[in-house]
Amino acid sequence: MAQKKKNPVWSFFASVKLALFLLFILAATSIVGTVVPQNKPTGFYAEQYGQKMANLMQTLSIQDMYNSWWFLSLLGIFCLNLIVCSLERIPGVIRIVRKDNLTTQPARLLKLPFNETCVVGQSVTDTTEEVVSFLTSKGWKPGRRDKDNGTLLFAQKGAWTRFGVYIVHVSILIILLGAVIGSSAFSNKILHNPDFAFKGSIMLPESQETDHIFSFQDGKKIHLGFTVRCNYFSIEYYGNGMPKTFLSKLTVLENGKPVRFKNGKTVHFLEVNTPLTYKGITFYQSSYQPYSDFLVTLINKKTGVKQQKIISGGKQVSSDDGLVSFGIINKEGRGEAISRVKIWFGDADADPSTFWLNNDQEAVVKRPSGDYILHVKQLYATGLQVTKDPGVLWVYTGCGLMLFGLFVAFFTSHRKLWAHIHEKDGQVNVVLAGSANKNKVGFEKTFQRLADSFKEKK
Repeated sequence: MAQKKKNPVWSFFASVKLALFLLFILAATSIVGTVVPQNKPTGFYAEQYGQKMANLMQTLSIQDMYNSWWFLSLLGIFCLNLIVCSLERIPGVIRIVRKDNLTTQPARLLKLPFNETCVVGQSVTDTTEEVVSFLTSKGWKPGRRDKDNGTLLFAQKGAWTRFGVYIVHVSILIILLGAVIGSSAFSNKILHNPDFAFKGSIMLPESQETDHIFSFQDGKKIHLGFTVRCNYFSIEYYGNGMPKTFLSKLTVLENGKPVRFKNGKTVHFLEVNTPLTYKGITFYQSSYQPYSDFLVTLINKKTGVKQQKIISGGKQVSSDDGLVSFGIINKEGRGEAISRVKIWFGDADADPSTFWLNNDQEAVVKRPSGDYILHVKQLYATGLQVTKDPGVLWVYTGCGLMLFGLFVAFFTSHRKLWAHIHEKDGQVNVVLAGSANKNKVGFEKTFQRLADSFKEKK
């Protein structure tokens, strides 16, 4: 009977060669997307690569490659190829798993790579019961079928492990699904809801707050639905002046009130490796910007009244109650980093005083009008990278499933075991035979221990 001709379209998408070709193209284009900076202003590409190349890159959406129609199309074709390849081969695996191995001809057992024969004295019936009991005690659950030339037993372990590679296939699809769900192309072009998923940034000065960020893709304002305040920013330097570590103290505000996080606190210490996540939106510490201004905190020791002011060097300001005035008349430091400042502090009752104060330090100033605590700090803005990625859970799930699938595919195997009990030359013979689709060396040791244990029992 002639074999049914397959649909050429189906055969095309079931091709492993197509899968390898797509993987190569995706890898090559991903390298381009890594080398070429993404989501930069148009002028950046013209300056870096020339106007003609910049125009070509814009036509091909290289500046936002991972959201381009052609890259997403490649991913779609790859997913279709993966699905068709799996559907093409899974029926054969199911047939192997569901095969009735008790129809195996006893003569074939002696041709299997692992087989042992031993002679016993009992009847076929008694020996069969003994072999069943022995295999069961070793964790095998044999099926049984009586034949004209004896009794055949069959047991197997790990039949499901043949699906390990398809678990990996499913995990890849889940990861790609998560990546698409979290892409701006999906939220903007398919859902038409820019707030569903986004990536953006904001430079937030100390003591300031914001309820929005700016999109990486088009620079448009994205509203967060809540407010974030930068209470404080600190930075440490190496001896050569290079930045060592920096962190921001952030507070989330809902209706003007601080939100308590899971640890019960209202302030999150944001560092490079400790992002802040709230309502599915994650804030990462990505950069900073020093200013020439200073954040000055003044506390009246008697009344406890606290006030903050942002002042520039050489500028005099007065306290809210008008009792004192102060300013910064000099500063020292390396580059943009200020190490100490010279303070001018006065009131109406006496001559003003001047003194040096290290950056981010405080001093007690005694005046006829009262005692004050003065804290001066160079003003910084914290650079926040902000993402909302509803597909991240899918990606994590897919990665976990992939690890499991890879373990199953490479470190487990489908093991089969037969036992044929029959009479030969007036004696009862037991033929033990086995096979494994992977890790044959490991199964050989298992089979040999099983056969030796049965012989010793006899």
